[in-house]
Order: sequence, then structure tokens, then C-alpha cells
Amino acid sequence: MKKNIFIYSLALSASLFLTSSCDSKLDVAPTQSIDENAALSTSRDVEVTLIGCYDGLQDGDVYGGGFQYSSELLGNSDELGFGGTFQNLLEMFNKEITTANATALTTWRDSYVTINRCNNVLTALDILDEDKKARVEGEARFIRASLYFDLVRLYAKTWGDGDNAVNPGVPLVLTPTRGVTDADNVPRNSVAEVYALVIEDLTKAKSLLPEENTIYATKYAASAQLSRVYLMQSNFAAARTEANEIIESGAFELNATFSSLFFTFLTNGGANPDEYIFSMVVTQQDGVNDMTTFFGAAIDDIPGTSGRGDIRVLAKHRALYEVGDQRGAFFISPSYTLTQKHLDTFGNVLQFRLGEMYLTRAETNFRLGTAVGAMPVEDINAIRTRAGLKATATVTLASILRERHLELAFEGHMLHDIKRNKLAVGTIPYNSPKLILPIPQREIDVNPELVQNEGYN
Repeated sequence: MKKNIFIYSLALSASLFLTSSCDSKLDVAPTQSIDENAALSTSRDVEVTLIGCYDGLQDGDVYGGGFQYSSELLGNSDELGFGGTFQNLLEMFNKEITTANATALTTWRDSYVTINRCNNVLTALDILDEDKKARVEGEARFIRASLYFDLVRLYAKTWGDGDNAVNPGVPLVLTPTRGVTDADNVPRNSVAEVYALVIEDLTKAKSLLPEENTIYATKYAASAQLSRVYLMQSNFAAARTEANEIIESGAFELNATFSSLFFTFLTNGGANPDEYIFSMVVTQQDGVNDMTTFFGAAIDDIPGTSGRGDIRVLAKHRALYEVGDQRGAFFISPSYTLTQKHLDTFGNVLQFRLGEMYLTRAETNFRLGTAVGAMPVEDINAIRTRAGLKATATVTLASILRERHLELAFEGHMLHDIKRNKLAVGTIPYNSPKLILPIPQREIDVNPELVQNEGYN
């Protein structure tokens, strides 16, 4: 039986913050920092630090929502409305982002904090018990690669927009930073270099991770992320291979109904549906779901819902659904229309699900003229019939991309699908500087090696 993958946010153990003392328990030397040899001296210390990596990954500005809502707001073209007061989100909605944008700053900062934790783990693998080395290395590499992938997608030109070997990506920091000096003022690596590191880390992680890993990352999570990476690169054969492996593994299955994919806490006791490959879990004790914060609202008739109701679904999007499409009915209108995907206060923050893999396999098979695993029309019909629609006899690339847009709406794919398909956001072309986040001004101020993105002063 498959075990769903999710993350519990846990605070770092006190074992990372030890103090030294003399014989008397009252004679304690004040300590502001601790030598790494003391902090990471046992296998347990390294494992606790790995928990800190997951804790950072789940941060609300990272995989707890920041990466996802940034993509949806930047990629929006009159399908979403914004009624909130947060200036940082309003700037992304209007495509008028400043270098002081709070989301650009906190997503960058919190991602690099988490990357640094991963680097600490990866430099201490020899301390681990032998039977834990492979798994811990795989998890740390998966987290580090995932962060670099989403950073380069938001803060740099997209893959294929000009010369990947020349376009500035994001700085690759692969060793722990334990004290800031001039040596830490590193420049931005190229987009090509960042992608190469991401693929190297994820490929290694996939080879090291188990198929089942209780609440942590598995080989399937690494494979799902690889499918996204390859799709962004238009490496359709490789993306197809990864998606097909997950589908054919039998470790996951499509939910019988579309609506059962959500409300993970309210109707599923906090457990992930069988379709989820990887997600961040939010409990009543810990964790944050910023997709609910901004897409959700407290609905009187549905206890346990919450949110600000800032991001609203407009008629242009709702008109895209066919009559009878259950996905087109999965909205609620207290005084404005909201998606029901993100109403659950303690709902898990979805990262990868099997439906995405079916859509990726359908698209890549169609582009390549192949039928690995299934014909493209078969995969699309698996998604359509689950949504209550009649099976279609034929598909085109446009119809496949339309199904992807409707099935994965509001899950963080909008901007990246537009960019990889070289489309436009309204009148803004896919490669406009307006669709790239600025390097935070604070980072530019302290690191003279960093070059700001085009279009920002």
C-alpha cells in the first residue's frame, strides 16, 4: 500500500544550540554561536538539521504558498481579481514590481536560509549512521534542488529566452555559510548552470531516496520535480519518462472525484488523497498555508474555512469550462467568487499530484508523436471523465494545454506554463522583464557582485 508524502513542520532541536559549562551548573559561559564540530557531532544532530530543512521548505514564503501564488499573480491575465491591501501582492498583480517588494525579499531570503541548512547536512554525511546516509543525502539534495529550480524560474529569464549560458540565474551556494565575509559576495550563476545543478541534485536524490519514506520525500517526489524541470526545458522525452514512471509505478491513483482532492483536513482527517505525490502538511499545532490565506475565506456554511479572500476568480476564467464540468462548479461566492481549492484552514499545501503527471505524459507524447504508457487522448480522457465530462475522440496540443490550465488552475503553474509555451500575459510577452521578480534591493546593497534584473533601477 502506498504511503502519502507530506511534511510536518518541526522546530530545530535544542541539540543544535548547546552551551559549554564548567563543573558547576551555574557557571555557564555565555554563547552566541557554537562551533560546527559541536553542533553536528552525532548522526542525530544531522537528522535534526534535516528536519530544519523541511521546516524551511514549508515556510509560507517558500513552498507554503509563496512560490505558488507568485506564479498565479504574475501569470494572471484577467482571470483573477485582487481585492487585498498587501502592496507586495498588488505589485505582482499589476506587473509593477519594485525592488523593495516584500515577497521578492522574503522568498529569496527564506529559500537561501533553507539551502544553507541543506548544505550543512550535505557536508556532514560522514557523521551519519551508515544505514541513513543515502536517504538523508537524497532528501537534502531534493530540497536544495527544488528551491534552486523555483528561484531561477521566478528571478531569471526563462529557459530558452536568449542564451541560457549567459543569462544571469541565481547564485549557487553549495557550501555552508557560517560567517559572512567578502568571500560570500558571490555573483549570479548562469541559468544553464543553475538548471545543471538542479538536474544533478534531483537525479542523485531519485537514486538515493526510497519509494516509501513515511512523511518525507521519496524517489517519486524527485521524479515529479524532474518532470517539471525537463518540461520547462522542452526536453519532452525526459519529462515523459519521469511522468510515465510515476504513473506506471502504481504507487498513486487518481481520485474518483475532482472535489475529493481538496479539503484534506476538513474531510480527510489531515491525510493526503491517494493522488498526492508530495505536499506540505498544516496541522492545528504547526505549519502555514498561505494559499488559503490569500485564495480562501471564512464561509459561514463550512466550518473550518478561513482566509482573506484577496485573490478572486473572474468570469473570464469561469467561462472556460464546458457545461457539466465539475471543475467549473468548484467555486463559491460569498460576495465574490473564490476557488474551493484553498478554503481549508489546515489544508495541506499541494506540490505534486498524479493528475499533473497524466497531463505531462499526454502533452509530451503528443509533441513527440509517441504513445509511451498510453495514447495522449487516453490520458486526457482520464482527466476529463473524472471531471464529469464525456470522453473526447481526438486531442490537439491546444486542447491538451487547455485541460492542463483548467485542471491545475490556482496550483502555482500559471506563469511557468505561459513562459515555456512562449505565450503572453494579456499584452505582456512571455519574456518581458515585468514577469521576472527583482533581486531584492537589500541583497544588491550588501553584495556588489549581484547584477540586478533588466527593467529595475
